[in-house]
Amino acid sequence: MNSPRSILFIAFLVVSFFLYQNWVIDTAPGTQKATQQTTQTTQDNGTADSAVPSADPSLRDESVPTASNNATPTVADVPQSARVEVKTDVLDVEIALRGGDVVNAQLLEFARTQDSKARFELLHDDPSQLYIAQSGLVGRDGTDSAEGRPLFYVERDSYEMTGDTLRVPLTYTMEDGSQVTKTFVFTKGSYAIDVIYTVENVGTRHKEVQFYAQLKQVISEAGGSMMMPTYRGGAYSWDEDRYEKYSFDDMRDQPLSRATESGWVAMLEHYFVSAWVPRVEGTKQISSSVIRNNQALMRVIYPTATVAPNSSAEIRSTLFVGPKDQDAMAAVAENLDLTVDYGFLWWLAQPIFKLLQFLQSFLINWGLSIIAVTIIIKAVLYPLTKAQYVSMAKMRMIQPKMQALKERYGDDRQKMSQAMMKLYKEEKVNPLGGCLPMLLQLPIFLALYWVLLESVELRHAPLFLWIEDLSAKDPYYILPLLMGASMWYMQRLQPTPATDPMQQKLMQYMPVIFTVFFLWFPSGLVLYWLSNNLITIAQMQWIYRGLEKKGIMERRKKK
Repeated sequence: MNSPRSILFIAFLVVSFFLYQNWVIDTAPGTQKATQQTTQTTQDNGTADSAVPSADPSLRDESVPTASNNATPTVADVPQSARVEVKTDVLDVEIALRGGDVVNAQLLEFARTQDSKARFELLHDDPSQLYIAQSGLVGRDGTDSAEGRPLFYVERDSYEMTGDTLRVPLTYTMEDGSQVTKTFVFTKGSYAIDVIYTVENVGTRHKEVQFYAQLKQVISEAGGSMMMPTYRGGAYSWDEDRYEKYSFDDMRDQPLSRATESGWVAMLEHYFVSAWVPRVEGTKQISSSVIRNNQALMRVIYPTATVAPNSSAEIRSTLFVGPKDQDAMAAVAENLDLTVDYGFLWWLAQPIFKLLQFLQSFLINWGLSIIAVTIIIKAVLYPLTKAQYVSMAKMRMIQPKMQALKERYGDDRQKMSQAMMKLYKEEKVNPLGGCLPMLLQLPIFLALYWVLLESVELRHAPLFLWIEDLSAKDPYYILPLLMGASMWYMQRLQPTPATDPMQQKLMQYMPVIFTVFFLWFPSGLVLYWLSNNLITIAQMQWIYRGLEKKGIMERRKKK
């Protein structure tokens, strides 16, 4: 086996090692218990969503921004009696009547763990793992302030969707009789919730309010390796950047502040996302901060809205709480689908995912789709594969001549190199011809790795028999062992010429080394590599028979 191919094998091994590290981290539990708040203050009505209005700054609710956006928003627990439950076909959410915040959201189509009956809970108000979506009105006539949040009235304590849409209105009456209605609009099959504020001004002067929406989350330490921690944090889109992550460390070191006409703010975790999407013209302010109790905020604030006496105004926004479904997110907001982060090979990963998605639509199995994609890729690369093995066969045929040149020129590297190049030219051999297919396959392998790791569609997706989750490792290590065996057989099919002993030893151990690494890889990725090897073996057999007939290579002896 020639030296360039060995170098590529080593490079691939190094890449595999880092991929393995990253996969271990991404599949590690992402949420760790944070230090709990030692004291909590509750209002006399039993609600602790906002602190007791008081002159004592320590009791002020820092969660609510001021109109100038220089306050840093805190929320504590909201008792069950002060919330309304809303159930659709895909969501089960709870809305706190104090402030009208979404304090719990279960995704009904996603299990918490494999074979679990419990549904995945994206938002929750457990103080140690707080993760909620807040919104309100601040400003001169706003209902929300650092001193308190409005207590909304609702007709029922639970709603369930029976049609295509469901509207849940929460009402609050101001001191002058003006009414604020906060309506949550749910749509069948959608993870997007429209939040509409209607301000009816019955007073004698103009009212000025600013809408704000924010995601609040207790910062949790990421699991896994210190070198490559799992990403769990903020992200945003604005006029000058379609998509940018903003980690908890970034929020601590340099709080975000962007003025923008478009965009959104989000909190990300593996497979799932929550995001606030503005629905208003004009310049919005996107910001982040870290406040007391180790809570991180990603926030958007609207420009001031003025409501004339005896008139009303609507202020709209959309909350997305769901899986990283690219089509669903793209329908909600431009660039929100970019939260499915395929890395620097996104341009290759995107079409691979689309092809997988298309094949799965009629194969009805993501594992079979991976096998089908492998067949398509190998078919497309077949001309290069054939050129690779023809080149390698020719290289083996001229080995005696190359050995003679080595003996003739000895340590004279310059003359040796010139003679080799002349020999390659005369024999019409490209010494790098065996490398190109492998070089092309590496980015495909990496792109497919990120597709398997980032695409929520493959979460808990089964293959057959013992493979119940293509995004997780093979529980019995059968696929990695089969992959190693197929790699060993490929080496048996392709005898290596006499060359550097160290190089030969390295190649002999490659199947073992790769098997060890692939033990911990997602089973979907191992399935791809096993399928790739089996198809390659079939192609090698076919190509070698043709080369033997043409006399380009010696007839192989059965072992």
